[in-house]
Amino acid sequence: MTMMQASGRRPSRISAGTIGIYAFLLIAAVFFLLPAWIMLMTSLKPMEEIRLGNILMWPNAVTFEPWIRAWSEACTGLDCRGVSVGFWNSVRILIPSLILSIAAGAVTGYALSFWRVRGANVMFGLLLLGAFIPYQVFLYPLVRIFAVTGIYNSFACIVLVHVIFGLPIMTLLFRNYYASLPVELFKAARVDGGGFWSIFIRIILPMSTPILIVATILQVTGIWNDFLFGLTFAGRDNLPMTVQLNNIVSSRQGESQYNTEMAATILTAMIPLAVYFISGRWFVRGIASGAVKG
Repeated sequence: MTMMQASGRRPSRISAGTIGIYAFLLIAAVFFLLPAWIMLMTSLKPMEEIRLGNILMWPNAVTFEPWIRAWSEACTGLDCRGVSVGFWNSVRILIPSLILSIAAGAVTGYALSFWRVRGANVMFGLLLLGAFIPYQVFLYPLVRIFAVTGIYNSFACIVLVHVIFGLPIMTLLFRNYYASLPVELFKAARVDGGGFWSIFIRIILPMSTPILIVATILQVTGIWNDFLFGLTFAGRDNLPMTVQLNNIVSSRQGESQYNTEMAATILTAMIPLAVYFISGRWFVRGIASGAVKG
C-alpha cells in the first residue's frame, strides 16, 4: 500500500520543462488574444473615445452602433448595405461547395482505398501534387477555361473552384481514414453481392462520422475565410463576406470609422470562431480516429 501511494504521489518540484511549457502557452495566448481584445474594445467605442487612444481599455460608453452600421450601412465602394450582403453570399457559396467537395472526396477516397482501380496510385499522387502547388499558379488558366465555357464570374464558377481545390485534401483525409477500417467488412460485403454504391452507402458511410466532422470543419473554415477565389471567380453579384470586408476597410469617404471596421471584421470571423468553439473537440476526436493515418 505504501509503495502504491509513493508511486502515485505527484512530484513536489515543478521542473524547468513544465515552466517553459506554461510560459510558451501564456505568450502564445497573449499573442493571439491581444489583437482580438483590441478589435472588440474598438468596436464598442464611439469615435470620440477612440481618438483619445487607450486602445486596451474598456470603453467608457459602450455602444453597439458600429455593429449596426457594419452589418447594414457600411459602404463597400458605392454600395452602402454593410456586410450583410456578403454574409448571405458566403452562406450561398458555402453550402453547395461544402456538400459537393466532401461528397467528391469521400467517394474518391473510398474508391482509392478498397477498389484498387488501375492507375489509382498515380491519380492519388497527382491529387496530392495539386494540393501543394500554390493556388496562384492556376488562376490565369482557370480564368481562361471558365471564360471559354461561359461560366466565369458566376455563382457556379466559384462553387466549382472550391470543389476542385478542396478535392485533394478531402481525398487524402478520406483515403487514409478508410485505409484504417477493417478490410474484412468490405470483402464480406463483396461476397454477399454488394456493389460499389451499395457498400459505400450502407457500410462505409455510416462508419465515416469522425472523418466527416473533420472534413466539415476544414472545409467550412477554408471556404468561409477564402478571399482570393472569391475576388477572382465569384463576380460582382456573389462577392463573399471577406471580399466585402476588404472593400469596407479600403474605401475612404471622409474620416476612417475604425469602430465600424473592427465590428465588420469580427462579424466576418464569427462563423469560423463558432465552428471552432462548437466542434473543436470533435475535430480532435476525428483526427485521433484515423484522419491522418496511413
